[in-house]
Amino acid sequence: MSQVDTLDTQRLADYLQQHVDGFKGPVTAEKFAGGQSNPTFRIKAGSGEYVLRRQPPGKLLKSAHAVDREYRVMEALKNTEVPVPKVFHLCEDRDVIGSMFYLMEFCEGRIFWDAAIPEVDNAQRTTMYTEMNRVLAALHSVDPAAVGLADYGKPGNYFERQLGRWGKQYRASETRRIEAMEELMTWLEANQPADDGQVSLVHGDYRLDNMMWAPKESRVIAVLDWELSTLGHPLADLAYQCMQLRMPPKSGNLSGLQGKDRVALGIPSEKEYVAAYCERRGIDGIDHWEFYLAFSFFRLAAIAQGVAKRALDGNASSKTAGWAAQVVEPLSQMAMQVVREGA
Repeated sequence: MSQVDTLDTQRLADYLQQHVDGFKGPVTAEKFAGGQSNPTFRIKAGSGEYVLRRQPPGKLLKSAHAVDREYRVMEALKNTEVPVPKVFHLCEDRDVIGSMFYLMEFCEGRIFWDAAIPEVDNAQRTTMYTEMNRVLAALHSVDPAAVGLADYGKPGNYFERQLGRWGKQYRASETRRIEAMEELMTWLEANQPADDGQVSLVHGDYRLDNMMWAPKESRVIAVLDWELSTLGHPLADLAYQCMQLRMPPKSGNLSGLQGKDRVALGIPSEKEYVAAYCERRGIDGIDHWEFYLAFSFFRLAAIAQGVAKRALDGNASSKTAGWAAQVVEPLSQMAMQVVREGA
């Protein structure tokens, strides 16, 4: 097994017994399948079950795999309307298991991977999409300063900074020239809306399979995978989720609703979903929706290119990381379709 897939459980147990109240070994660790970025393990110990997320070993892109930020944001949100797992400890000493990691509670619940949610009936599907909308609006309603996150990102000019960040990361991991991506990056630079002053905590990867659902209720008990969270523009999260739902049912490790009959499934249309969000947030409507959608496609394409490069370099978290190389071009083409045809 590779270094990505294994942990020194004896050393880990010794460390956690010293740093986490009530923790007792011995420890076993099993890596969760899926997940492209930070390897995640189910930890079984004498004191109970936990989840450990670590940075992958090896050379990392600057600002990528920010498990320390994940830990900080979940700790900050613990007393808000946003459901998050309880976190226990952040270890910044890379000598313990070879990279930075944190320990959090193991939440007993359900994760759904298919955006059409075939496991439930129409009434539950409708309720689940309503619940995702509620949680997203709740997240964007949190006052960052009130929960100690005033310095969690730079206020203002969010899209300008994000275009710069992901443009640089894309160039750093680029393996071939993709014309649609070049066209998209040029269009985004030329069509940024004026900064409207909206700043909120944004998740950065808000989607169905990054939520833990209650065992028997259509209720989110934990929003997961906060690695890309920051202070930013709330519509980036909304557009990202809507972008994903525009994608084909099977898109690598993502799942969309392209070609699905939403009415027959009890799932709101994009227009209805956006309107419900706006009502919850007290917003009259959204201008420049095409930009927000196109930006979401661009950012996901840049992330996928980074995964593809890590796969080539041999330190990707998931053995299926090779999918990423095949989605960069289609994602950029879909973005340009939105630009040409409108949202």
